[in-house]
Amino acid sequence: MDLDKHARKRKDKKRLNEVNELEENCYKNSSLLIKREVEREVGDGAPAENELESTKIVTTEKCNIGPSSLYLKIEIDVILLVLLVIAFWTRLYNLEEPRYIVFDELHYGRYVSLYTKGVFFFDAHPPLGKQLLYLAGRIGGYNGNFTFDRIGSPYSESVPIRALRMIPAMSGSLLVGVSYQLMLEISTYQWTAILAALLVLFENCFLAQSRFMLLESIQILFGLCGIYCVIKSTSKNGAAAVVWLCIGAISLGCCFSVKYSGIYTYYLALFLVGRQMWRRVGYDESSVRLALSICWRLFVLIALPLTVYIGVFYAHLTMLPKAGPHDSVMTSAFQASLQGGLASITRGQPLHVSHGSQITLRHSHGRTCWLHSHAHVYPVRYTDGRGSSHQQQVTCYSFKDVNNWWIVKRPDQASLAVTNPPDTIRHGDVVQLLHGITSRALNSHDVAAPVSPQSQEVSCYIDYNVSMPAQNLWRVEIVNRDNDDSTWDSIRSLVRLIHVDSGSALRFSGRQLPSWGFHQHEVVADKVVTHQDTIWNVEEHRYTKAEDRRERERELVSAEMIPTAATQLTFWAKFMELQHKMIAHAADAPTGHMFASEPTEWPLLARSIAYWLSPHSNAQIHLIGNLVTWYAASLSVLFYSGLLALYAVRQRRTCSDLPPQASQKFYNAGCVLFLGYWLHYLPYFFMDRTLFIHHYLPAYMFKILLLAFVIDHIYYVLQLRKNTQALTNLFVMVIAVWLAYVVLTFKKFSVLSYGNTDLTESDLMNLRWKDTWDFILHKRG
Repeated sequence: MDLDKHARKRKDKKRLNEVNELEENCYKNSSLLIKREVEREVGDGAPAENELESTKIVTTEKCNIGPSSLYLKIEIDVILLVLLVIAFWTRLYNLEEPRYIVFDELHYGRYVSLYTKGVFFFDAHPPLGKQLLYLAGRIGGYNGNFTFDRIGSPYSESVPIRALRMIPAMSGSLLVGVSYQLMLEISTYQWTAILAALLVLFENCFLAQSRFMLLESIQILFGLCGIYCVIKSTSKNGAAAVVWLCIGAISLGCCFSVKYSGIYTYYLALFLVGRQMWRRVGYDESSVRLALSICWRLFVLIALPLTVYIGVFYAHLTMLPKAGPHDSVMTSAFQASLQGGLASITRGQPLHVSHGSQITLRHSHGRTCWLHSHAHVYPVRYTDGRGSSHQQQVTCYSFKDVNNWWIVKRPDQASLAVTNPPDTIRHGDVVQLLHGITSRALNSHDVAAPVSPQSQEVSCYIDYNVSMPAQNLWRVEIVNRDNDDSTWDSIRSLVRLIHVDSGSALRFSGRQLPSWGFHQHEVVADKVVTHQDTIWNVEEHRYTKAEDRRERERELVSAEMIPTAATQLTFWAKFMELQHKMIAHAADAPTGHMFASEPTEWPLLARSIAYWLSPHSNAQIHLIGNLVTWYAASLSVLFYSGLLALYAVRQRRTCSDLPPQASQKFYNAGCVLFLGYWLHYLPYFFMDRTLFIHHYLPAYMFKILLLAFVIDHIYYVLQLRKNTQALTNLFVMVIAVWLAYVVLTFKKFSVLSYGNTDLTESDLMNLRWKDTWDFILHKRG
């Protein structure tokens, strides 16, 4: 009995020990889960993949005690909600005010109107941002009939101003939330993410840029979302990594489909993914698996953004089937493919160019201009002392003009009237081109061109009875011919005109002539016959009917401009031509704009931009930054650069200043924020165009986030040492006071963002913190 009783006690004790051990394991696992939720690990520029999401489903196994269950766990980040509420309130407050055209609303409003009417337009930037503005206007009931004539014009009651400004305002509001989420992935502490979001929230330039029909806030939102998703994908495995990277790739495609400057954000994403793959090269894993990982990521990052980009242009061309004022930028074939297109084509225009055809020759690549001549001659000597032929000038003129007409003539035929049947010109035929108004033949001599002396001068021949005979024969080469017997057709034939005597090709040089040439563009004969600027096409075409010169002139002057039936071009043909024109297009912004600025001035906010001035008071809107944040962010770039150099030298000397995890976090932040800043800033030093401070905003966004991380890093370093508690407390107090000053500065300058306050001269002087800032003041009578 005693033995049985003793054995039973031992079994009970053993069972009790097993239960206690099981409970202890449960407790440990629970503690470990809590620890992993609180202390986020460092991944590839991001936290560990088991970090909590704002909303997710979690399956937990309760330590084998009882049956397993499926739980729906919903987490709401209250801080994020509060930040978003404040952001939406500041961005949407009185959004319809002022009820006037503000700055570039002039251009984007016109584009929205043209979208509404289905009229084709040309712009140097991709159309996604403008399409979003149109969508908002369509929902708001905009009919497209308002005339956006000038900055400061009042809107009519029929314009849904709030709807048209809603997309940029919502994008600017969401930027605050995305900044918060992005910094949660990068920084050590949650309060750093809160600080970054507050700096974006209380930044006057982001406020002003978000409240009007402008595209920067949309572009930056797509870009930051793309970077956030890419960072999330680098810290995930399996399907989660694929989903995050796909979302990021789509967002990045949207980013550079709003403005081409978004391509810098795309480059940053490529670098982050490439860095992750490079680190995996050193891991002990299968080469096949590594190659597959690289391939699918590369496919996603190329295919999805490209699909978005092409899809945006497909929608663009589908939405704009009608001809409009901008279609003259495109080739003749593109214009003729639009409804009512190529309004300069005369009714019944013949297809085949023949002896006696009256034509206009349009330069087909880059700048739109037509071969042109006029009665003025080249000067006897140029300013550099070189002599000219003193023949009649030939230029490329950017406007439709009667002096653009030329008559095609067989050299051996005297009559200019078209025969019946017409004597069609074919590939390889030699012709003369007579200027329609002056009747002088297109000519070239072995004389240096006026602005491009490495090429031959092109002129219309004047017989001065000197030892310089005419050299006016040109061979027609059809570039896009089907065979060597192809006919020269109007609109669709791309031709080169080869000077028979010299073998040079008629070429648009791209250079402007001096005042004696009326600042028109130079035309030369160039030995490099395959250059893309040697290609021309016939746009207007009609047959010569009269033999008398004066009668021919009357025909040319009275040519009726009536559109003909549309030609057919595939989407891909239109898409490729549009890309080519957008790349070759020179910016229309005038040089020397009073509010233009240089990239060297941006880090110190040397210039602002006046967006709007009330016609009745001194209420005005300026794109101007929060100077407290602006200067602190510029200092943070220098400070991070110094730390980067210091840690590199110390590491070279085998000195460890930071724990491995903190060191990795420091370099990860540099790859995202420090590199992101320079990628979005440096390219502008190499751009030959008029620049404004709003071009700096994408770079400035990364700089603000870098500022928050630098503060995070300083606090972390202070926390590492136990004897610096007093210094840590002082640092926190300084940051708190500085943040309060940021908020006060934001409030002070918000009158220049909302434009709803009549400012006195004294008010404006108090806001003019820098002498280089230009504010506008009405003189009161």
